Amino acid sequence: MAEGNFSIVTEFILTGLTEKPALQLPLFFLFLGIYAVTVIGNLGMVILILFSPHLHSPMYFFLSNLSFVDLCQSSVIMPKMLEKFVMVKSVISYAECMAQFYLFDVFAVSECHMLAVMAYDRYVAICNPLLYNVTMSYKVCSWMVVGVYSVGLICATGETVCLLRLLFCKADDINHYFCDLLPLLEQSCSNTFINEILGLSFSSFNIIVPALTILSSYIFIIASILRIPSTEGRSKAFSTCSSHILAVAVFFGSLAFMYLQPSSVSSMDQGKVSSVFYTIVVPMLNPLIYSLRNKDVKVAFYKVVGRRQFMC
Repeated sequence: MAEGNFSIVTEFILTGLTEKPALQLPLFFLFLGIYAVTVIGNLGMVILILFSPHLHSPMYFFLSNLSFVDLCQSSVIMPKMLEKFVMVKSVISYAECMAQFYLFDVFAVSECHMLAVMAYDRYVAICNPLLYNVTMSYKVCSWMVVGVYSVGLICATGETVCLLRLLFCKADDINHYFCDLLPLLEQSCSNTFINEILGLSFSSFNIIVPALTILSSYIFIIASILRIPSTEGRSKAFSTCSSHILAVAVFFGSLAFMYLQPSSVSSMDQGKVSSVFYTIVVPMLNPLIYSLRNKDVKVAFYKVVGRRQFMC
């Protein structure tokens, strides 16, 4: 890893979200609660969809995969973040840091494209309902999900391989609550130009392309909603769409703020705040936004609860 005057880095110290002692315990309980809600909400959605036959449709198939991605992404990041709130130093080994970055990258990229696939599914369902069963067949949906995870794996592998070639010989403090690309590049004493170009290119593709897909899908969806003759029907449809759009806007907006600018002009302290939205807040909100306001999910939940009570 290093030669000459370079010292080998075997571990990093995560500085966390804040170093103010008075905030450590309150933030620990706050984020512990958020993590608990995230795990229960997303794991519950996966189990509910898996064991509810009437939820075995393309929309819920994609939703279960989104919940799986959110659950995994949060579990990759949150335990180390919570550790920093209750310990003086949060130490992470070099190997663990690279693994955390790789897994985070896989799931973050996958979420971008999963949201785009879900928006396309809603577009077909609302704008071309007669062709929906043909267009969104089980085989097509399965290949879409395979494609989503493949893009995540390819991008994460490319960025991680380039990251592994760098030498880390500066201070071992990482100014973040997890091992992310930009704070890691700050600690490198190697030339990071290739990493920055690759990171910016992948970020542009994984943020702009899904965002445009979602935007165009919802433009057609809203145009179709406006043609609904019933005022009550329009209001219900707009209410559902607005919550989806808000969640997507928060997710992609915070990602763009963090990654679609050169590292030389980005502020890591502001970046940490932005990261909280796409790594912690959105994974918690997704099951609430996409599920609890959904009548089919509520019916399935009550059926499962009722079945358990009957068995008891």
